[in-house]
Amino acid sequence: MPRFLRAVALAAAVAVVPVALPGTSAASTAARCPQLRLADHWYGGNAAKIQQVIDERGRCGAKRGERPVAVFDWDNTVIKNDISDQTVFWMIRHDKVLQPRNKDWRTTSRFMTEAGANALSKACGTATPAGKPLPTGKNVACADELLSVRKTARTTTGEEVFAGNNRRYMEAAYAWVAQINAGYRPDEVRAIARQARAAALLAPVGATQKVGSSTQIAWIRYYPEIRDLIATLTKAGFSTWVVSASPKEFADVWGSAVGIPPSRTLGIYSQTTNGRINGHLEGCGGHADGADEIMTYIDGKRCYINERILGIRGAKAMEAAPADKRQALAGGDATTDVTMLRDATGVRVTLNRNKDELMCRAYDNADGKWAVNPMFIEPFPALDRTYPCSTTAYENADGTHGPVLRDDGTVIPDQRDTVHP
Repeated sequence: MPRFLRAVALAAAVAVVPVALPGTSAASTAARCPQLRLADHWYGGNAAKIQQVIDERGRCGAKRGERPVAVFDWDNTVIKNDISDQTVFWMIRHDKVLQPRNKDWRTTSRFMTEAGANALSKACGTATPAGKPLPTGKNVACADELLSVRKTARTTTGEEVFAGNNRRYMEAAYAWVAQINAGYRPDEVRAIARQARAAALLAPVGATQKVGSSTQIAWIRYYPEIRDLIATLTKAGFSTWVVSASPKEFADVWGSAVGIPPSRTLGIYSQTTNGRINGHLEGCGGHADGADEIMTYIDGKRCYINERILGIRGAKAMEAAPADKRQALAGGDATTDVTMLRDATGVRVTLNRNKDELMCRAYDNADGKWAVNPMFIEPFPALDRTYPCSTTAYENADGTHGPVLRDDGTVIPDQRDTVHP
């Protein structure tokens, strides 16, 4: 960290040292109000802003009653890099992707286009029986086509693979990562995720791997600062949750290392038939199970938080919960997290990955509750353009783009990227 930033961060850390009340010691106050151990690693005044929420909303605050809620996205928020990517890479390299039902790739997503299904069928072939592992370790064309769907939602020739999904409720290419697990038992998926996790944590920072004909990232690391934040929240009496746009089985495997058990992990929820994943998704907010039209993505994250954490059922789960019920703190890094972050009433921890809509709202900071921070490992440099907040940074449900609006309906002006190393 540059010297001037470390000085600012240290000043912020000093600002949150607890002051002893009459008749108490600073040590006893700190024992009641757990403090961030790595406060000096945060940018600017972010640690002070976070600590204030911990002190005010946690068990040492004035209010008593239900435990305050904190929610975190997983990929590139709690960790550096992406668990869905690494698990898919591992599956492709180790022949763990199964031939779909009826050897028809349209069965893997109701939003898959003919072009997508035909490209996958051509590349992966029909020689492998349905439900059996495809030889993706050796079949480079199949590996490349699968990877192109995962990474770009397009075929290797550039045609769209998915169409018709509500872009504020789900990302079809993310959902597809869960849906291609059809045929496996959930515990088998967790076993695959554990092996992918072990490989990603063992690989050195910066390591790459060959997947099909391409070179891909091979490593993941937990952020010590976010691990410290989650531990501090837990000590302070918060109910802390993961809300991931990866399959729940993947997030279950990774969450335990930061003290979050599967019972407090939300992710893409797969349905099962006779104990095996059937390729369809559990619904939320009045969207039926098996309709496959909503997941933990943008407004879908709000829905699953409302239903599965706050106990708000039916269509009401699609709306912002009453302020006194909503999460006090939220952490995220991408547009998939924007609604979950906006709903937080205390502080919105935003790791800067240059995602347009999220950074428009975070830099606009209309109510002062956003805390923008560079990524703790390999942070991005300053963006060489402004965020197009006033024109195209907002993605509508149909995939078109428009301006980002504040709660009062006014347009957020274009924003400069100012928080970076």
